[in-house]
Amino acid sequence: MKIPFKIYPSITGPKTIDWQNKLKEINKFKIEDAAVFLEWFNKKERPHLYKFLLKSSIKRVPLVHLRHDTNEEDIEFFIKNYNTQYFNIHEDHFDVLDQWAGYLDKLYLEMNFDDEIAKNVKAREIGGFCIDLSHFKSAIARGSEEATYAFFRKNKIRFACNHLNGYDPIEKIDKHTITSLKDFDYLTTLPKFVFGKTIALEVNNSIEEQMEFIGYLNKMLGDYFK
Repeated sequence: MKIPFKIYPSITGPKTIDWQNKLKEINKFKIEDAAVFLEWFNKKERPHLYKFLLKSSIKRVPLVHLRHDTNEEDIEFFIKNYNTQYFNIHEDHFDVLDQWAGYLDKLYLEMNFDDEIAKNVKAREIGGFCIDLSHFKSAIARGSEEATYAFFRKNKIRFACNHLNGYDPIEKIDKHTITSLKDFDYLTTLPKFVFGKTIALEVNNSIEEQMEFIGYLNKMLGDYFK
């Protein structure tokens, strides 16, 4: 059975040297599809990122992680230049939802695992869920409210996209720097309904390492989805 999703490498921060090095690798390997995590980039940094993105080998950006100070112009940049379909937000971004009013159907909620859901969080007002897979695993392990919130809505709200990073079963937290492929073993314990069609790696590792991870993940999850 063909896996029902695609896993993408990602450009993350937090330092200028981090994303510039990742873009250099992307150009070196002629990668055309990559996700972008804008949560690392403030207003001052974003124009530089956009300038280098436009000169890169990237042709499509399937998923963008927004942050509180992004606006509709940021969304329009990615839709116009990279045909981006998914923009994910956090729970606290419902406080500033009006700044993206024209694109609510393209916004997807990423939940955390603090066992608290703000009263103004209404997933039905936007496109659906962007489940962070390690957050979801942690929420289950901790018995947090976020797991229940998602389970009760599995047949009502679209589970469209995901973030994918490692998981520490001892600390019950996510891992953004992968030190072993075993950091991904938790994925086959998750219910299949949480997997969307577009999955972005959210790790600090190099692009070369990310591509190695994707090969491993495609094999492991391909077996799981048989």
